[in-house]
Amino acid sequence: MSGGEVRVLVVEDDQVAADAHALYVDRVPGFTAVGAVHSLAEATRVLERTRVDLLLLDLGLPDGNGLRFARGLRAAGHPVDVIVVTSARDLAVVRESVSLGVVQYVLKPFAFPTLRERLLRYAEFRATAGEAAGQDDVDRAMAALRAPRPAELPKGLSAPTLDRVAALLRAAPEGLTAAGAAEAAGISRITARRYLEHLVDTGRADRTPRYGQVGRPELHYRWLAAAGSVSKV
Repeated sequence: MSGGEVRVLVVEDDQVAADAHALYVDRVPGFTAVGAVHSLAEATRVLERTRVDLLLLDLGLPDGNGLRFARGLRAAGHPVDVIVVTSARDLAVVRESVSLGVVQYVLKPFAFPTLRERLLRYAEFRATAGEAAGQDDVDRAMAALRAPRPAELPKGLSAPTLDRVAALLRAAPEGLTAAGAAEAAGISRITARRYLEHLVDTGRADRTPRYGQVGRPELHYRWLAAAGSVSKV
């Protein structure tokens, strides 16, 4: 692989998510988004006329399956690398992705830090060159692509409860209050607010005050589409 700037093409049928992912790419040093397309036909045209080093590839495109597209690229000898970005959680799909040489598999929805970490690990792997002196050098090169340990949550927060609150928020287009999230999740209002504030702090949700007839405004939390859209796989 050549060194220098990594040129990335986003292939994603959801326009909001595609634009967000392209913006994420441009925020990572050493990476630039050469475009965001919404079909495999558009991706093919871009690959034919410009250099692309890496695809951020959704699997459920309107004109075909992303993995079949990746398989075709491999069969044709195209050198582009692939990071799958999808909501598909079927481990058989994950195994097929590995067999095709997919370098990372990122589940939607995600926030910018998740993609940044994967891109930086890919850059580290891409930078490996020369001949390995021994097994340790091979192991280090392969380890660059391994997913990092999940970041530790703030004290008192648990991953299962965070996932539950996040799922409730994603399923509520109009947003939720801390009281509404607490009732739906079976936790206290104070606890729900801590989880909702954590989602805001990590860029996955926002909050806005809504004023009633009397009293202080109530905070409404809303999932951010740019954090990763759940779309067809």
